[in-house]
Amino acid sequence: LVWLLVLSLAWLGPALGGEEKDEEVIEEEEKEKKEDEVLSDEIKEEDNVLVLHEHNFARALSENQLLLVEFYAPWCGHCQQLAPAYAQAATELRNESSPARLGKVDATAQTVLATEFGITSYPTLKLFRDGNRTHPLAYTGRMDSQGIVRWMQRRAGPSASLLQDTDTAAAFVSSQDLVVVGFFKDLRGEAAQAFFELAAEMVDMTFGVAEAAELFQAYGLSVDTVCLFKKFDERQTNFPVDPTRGLDTAELTRLLRIHSLQLVMEFSNETSNQIFGAKIPHHMLLFLNKSSSEQLSLRDGFRAAASGFRGEVRWPHGGDMEGGFGTPQPQCPLFPAQVLFVVVDVTGHGADVLSFFGMTPDDAPTLRLVKMENNRKYQMEQDNFSDSAIRTFIQAVLDGKVKPHLLSAEPPEDWDTRPVKVLVGKTFEQVAFDETKNVFVKFYAPWCPHCQAMAAAWEELAERYKDREDIVIAEMDSTANELENITIRGYPTLHYFPAGPGRKMVEYKSTRDVETFSKFLENGGMLPEEPPPVSEVRDPHPPQGSPSPCWVGLVTGSGSCRECV
Repeated sequence: LVWLLVLSLAWLGPALGGEEKDEEVIEEEEKEKKEDEVLSDEIKEEDNVLVLHEHNFARALSENQLLLVEFYAPWCGHCQQLAPAYAQAATELRNESSPARLGKVDATAQTVLATEFGITSYPTLKLFRDGNRTHPLAYTGRMDSQGIVRWMQRRAGPSASLLQDTDTAAAFVSSQDLVVVGFFKDLRGEAAQAFFELAAEMVDMTFGVAEAAELFQAYGLSVDTVCLFKKFDERQTNFPVDPTRGLDTAELTRLLRIHSLQLVMEFSNETSNQIFGAKIPHHMLLFLNKSSSEQLSLRDGFRAAASGFRGEVRWPHGGDMEGGFGTPQPQCPLFPAQVLFVVVDVTGHGADVLSFFGMTPDDAPTLRLVKMENNRKYQMEQDNFSDSAIRTFIQAVLDGKVKPHLLSAEPPEDWDTRPVKVLVGKTFEQVAFDETKNVFVKFYAPWCPHCQAMAAAWEELAERYKDREDIVIAEMDSTANELENITIRGYPTLHYFPAGPGRKMVEYKSTRDVETFSKFLENGGMLPEEPPPVSEVRDPHPPQGSPSPCWVGLVTGSGSCRECV
């Protein structure tokens, strides 16, 4: 009977809730297990990337001499795009037994770490060296696997090779198309240390360093000098270290970028980073069809004009240095070039950028000058390809005597019958600065995912206010339309133009949803908790802010969308 009772209870147990109790226990145990994993300082890996959180971060710093950490958001498109390259870089560094490792932190879940390191946008990459938690170094390299690997390798080893005699120096100089050598009489001095720091940053160039007196003599030097050796154009370009100011790394970086370029660059996928990385303020472009021998011959006059804008050859201030500080010396171009000359093949890599200039391949050959600060484009009244005509045109633009050539699409027939009014360059002024209207404008790019994501909200907003006589909701495709007085630097950009006299403009910088938009409009172009700054749109309006990334990104989407914040 006892055994029968026991078997009965065993059989009835699940029906009486025993099984549910077991499931609850299992769920609780799994929950506790997950909590223990989070609280543990154990470091797990995904594709050779260390997965870091609040409780294992200190251990990761203590165990890795060089640790690059990506702070990301799972929903961020830029982070998702970076992920495979980041994993590949982590694998390459691991395979070569480098002391450098890569880690990642989900900043949306690990808010304590995100706050500690001031993370406000994604992805943000920071380098931690020798366990130092208080002064991480911001990542400044390219966002691809090769760029990450090179940046980390340069910090893991010596940033410049020591050249001890003339044989090793000669071999080093001839080893590549372009190398940089710092000649310093004291490698422990401030100038040499600044040079090592610069070499660690400029990972796309190869650096050497020399101290021996025989090397100073071999290369015609008498003072501390940084030399750029090339197998094209000028073979050796010297940048003497200023004895008063020392080595200005920012200035030297800019000069090396400029003078590492060929006098006339061919635009291609391989050269685009060099062209835009040099940060030369003006680009003179020759668009031609390389399959035409007649058009190819135009390069001769173009090249002849380029030499006059390579950069001024003079010392920056007076003083004495080896025969007179202030004396022009042909190998010491201490002023940056104003204009970079670029040949663009309209049937090759350049075909992708033609729409930015409102051109087709049939427009070649033709010339355009681009002011990189605001992407303004300038065009000759009639193309003249002689070197003297090109020089005259460029100088006129630099002197402010030529007006920019602005793109404008034709307005659609129904542009003002839709809830969202469609603006183009030709109609913008009359709509945006109508003194009887409050006009809210979205400046967008058709390919921009952020613009696409907010499109429905913008349509809904327009529907909500379509019957308001005093409010206009509008949009303008900024890849096809340009404005003389307003520069759009990222997509989407939202500007509010209040009714009344004057040319006032308010940039909207808050949450992009219908309810917040409505609060902004109902409150007269500001949010109660965050009043936006008001600027005056003058005519003409001087360009403000940092240079746009390039005249390519606005077409291809390579860098002109706003980052995830």
